[in-house]
Amino acid sequence: MASLVPMRQLFLGGARSGKSSLAEQAAMGSGLPVIYLATAQVSNSDEYGSMAQRVAIHKQRRPEHWRLIEEPLALSETIAKLDQRPCCVLVDCLTLWLSNHLCSETGDIDGSLDQLIEQVSHTRHHLILVSNEVGSGIVPMGELSRQFQDYSGLMNQRLAKVCDEVTLAVAGLPLNLKSKPTH
Repeated sequence: MASLVPMRQLFLGGARSGKSSLAEQAAMGSGLPVIYLATAQVSNSDEYGSMAQRVAIHKQRRPEHWRLIEEPLALSETIAKLDQRPCCVLVDCLTLWLSNHLCSETGDIDGSLDQLIEQVSHTRHHLILVSNEVGSGIVPMGELSRQFQDYSGLMNQRLAKVCDEVTLAVAGLPLNLKSKPTH
């Protein structure tokens, strides 16, 4: 079997922009077995059920033969374990992962973000990342919300530097921000 040339793709967009659908289409087109790495956590405190509804929509869209791994916090470690065989890993969603860290008692968001960037930089498989673009709106008033917006923007900037392709989803349409050079 030929060795896999690593490909790192980042899909950005606002809520309901179509970024996850575009990322799923890219995974289907990879020609590799797909592992869907989900970071969402549905809790009993989700009083309106909106997160449960979003998770259900994502499950309905996914092909049944895709492998699912649910990992809300240990993302870089999980990606590293998957590096042992050729596959396409779709991570949805990095802003939920970031939110999970900001709301957890466990600690070091800067260290976790550094580990993620390092792992993405050196991964040996096709990696597709989904993240929200949250910097286009107003600056939030609350401290935690401002911290989330700041970290999201910095995370997306750092990921865009190490990814081969970056796509912004707007109204379900892909806007190519960065492409891997073809030789």
